[in-house]
Amino acid sequence: MPSDYHDDDGSVTSPMTMRGRDWPCLHQFCVFMENQVGRLAELLRQIEQHDLRIVALSVVDTVDFAVARILVNETDRVREILKLTNFTVIENDLLGVELPEEADPFGTIFRQLVSAEINIAYTYPLLYRRSRKGAIAIYVDNLDAARQILTDHGHHLLTENDLLADEFF
Repeated sequence: MPSDYHDDDGSVTSPMTMRGRDWPCLHQFCVFMENQVGRLAELLRQIEQHDLRIVALSVVDTVDFAVARILVNETDRVREILKLTNFTVIENDLLGVELPEEADPFGTIFRQLVSAEINIAYTYPLLYRRSRKGAIAIYVDNLDAARQILTDHGHHLLTENDLLADEFF
């Protein structure tokens, strides 16, 4: 988690407060767990039993462990729930990008990032639809530059507020 910022008047503001739900990034929880039968189901039960919606889930596993990457509709509530569990969790930001109405929507987005020499570490789909458009989550090596490139090319970047709206799922 990034450290707090000290304003000119000496007050302290955390980055989470500064960005808020309208910041054009999404917050991802990376949950490390043993690769055991039922462990993923236990994690999802911890979240979904509180009437929270998982809007994206990606699982990478090996013989001994797995990493579940999760995006939810209410980040603050899930953070508190996960603090009470025995899961190891890391949080980070990524971009949610609405897919353009083109013949090659993924290629269009990826070529724009690659041409700016931004590395795409991974991507996965979001359970999101607005105006018949889907969306993807993209983790990049330079979030601010990627955000600027995509915005300059007219792409709609999702915010946490977008994930709260029921009509988009």
